[in-house]
Amino acid sequence: MTDKAALPKAFRRVWAASGVSAFGDGVYMSALPLLAASVTRDPVVISVVAAASRLPWLLFGLVGGALVDRWDRRRTMWICDAARAALLIAAVAAVAAGFIGIPLLIAIAFALCIGQILFDTAASAYLPELLARDPARLRKANARLLGTQTSANGFLGPPAGAALFSLGRAVPFLADALSFVFSALVIRSLPVTPRKPPAPRGPLLVDARAGAAYLFRHPVLLGLSLRPALGNLAFSAGTAVFVLFAQEKLRLGPGGYGLLLATEAVGGLAGAAMAGWLRDRLGTGGALTLGAGLLVGAQLAIGFSSSPAPAGAAMIVRAAAFGVSMVLGPSVRQAIVPEELMGRVSAAARLMAVSATPLGALLGGYLATVAGLRAPYLMGAMFLAVATLATVPMTTNRKIEEALAEAAASTRPTGKEATASPPV
Repeated sequence: MTDKAALPKAFRRVWAASGVSAFGDGVYMSALPLLAASVTRDPVVISVVAAASRLPWLLFGLVGGALVDRWDRRRTMWICDAARAALLIAAVAAVAAGFIGIPLLIAIAFALCIGQILFDTAASAYLPELLARDPARLRKANARLLGTQTSANGFLGPPAGAALFSLGRAVPFLADALSFVFSALVIRSLPVTPRKPPAPRGPLLVDARAGAAYLFRHPVLLGLSLRPALGNLAFSAGTAVFVLFAQEKLRLGPGGYGLLLATEAVGGLAGAAMAGWLRDRLGTGGALTLGAGLLVGAQLAIGFSSSPAPAGAAMIVRAAAFGVSMVLGPSVRQAIVPEELMGRVSAAARLMAVSATPLGALLGGYLATVAGLRAPYLMGAMFLAVATLATVPMTTNRKIEEALAEAAASTRPTGKEATASPPV
């Protein structure tokens, strides 16, 4: 008996490239602030460097999705990784020569994020091409990808980046460049997937808006996109002041603070592993609703915690619930969205999630100032509860299954097409 959800051999290459690249990203994300702090001690300037690594999503996210839908997605991925490798090698040379400065760091962070926009959007659109839009295989693939990315980016990359930085300021960036070289070479070897002939192209901005319009008109897709966006708004409110919360309310030093952060990687791995099991027993909508309820409870538990153990347990539950959502939500979207819109709709969904983060951080800082360090978590839990009540009716089991069935019917060959090319 064959496994109907078995993944093709080509997916293993995608998996390997994703894991190595995620490790390099973890190295980079821990080394970049260290490099910035070695150039300046101004907190505002350092925060500008960090903001530059997210700003392109707000400026070019939708346009990036429109470009990905016009280009070959496999080629886009390997060219983006090759370009990011070249950019980092140039940065290594600048550090080695002593030419590094804040303006250059901002430019590098900004340019690397543009590459990330194109790569991530193309990867999200290429996966359903590779797996023939099969929901079961997409869930399995997304679970493996998320688990590997969480391990490499959350567990292995950051401490490795800090250790490599101690060997030399340029060393972690060279390691990240090599991870992009590996990823580019592996992706270059992937098979070319068949695609429908591209539709006539309109103006780029009109095409970009078409993806957002499709998402907002589709209740299931909108509900699936609102969940992580509203979740990021609530979570980032607490994250913005978490270092102060850990020090003043949980009485943790730097080492304990780092260990507490690592618990979220544990939860993310557990959530990715359990997503398929929960879906089989509760349905996709039921699993997502359970996760939303756990998010509310976990955020409340963190806000009321006065010691590290309950806070860490709640953070594990929160990350696990979010991990379930990050496996099941994209899998449904990849099975529903028409191939020609996949890049644009994926970019619109990601833009919603990313845009919520800075807004939540500002809200968290304000709430902590006027109402205390527990307020961002308690208000965030209340906000999540209201958001859950609003989105649950949009993503019930019945509505998700109907959307999947409609998408499957729209891509099923007609009688003429089915007989034109007999199986061999």
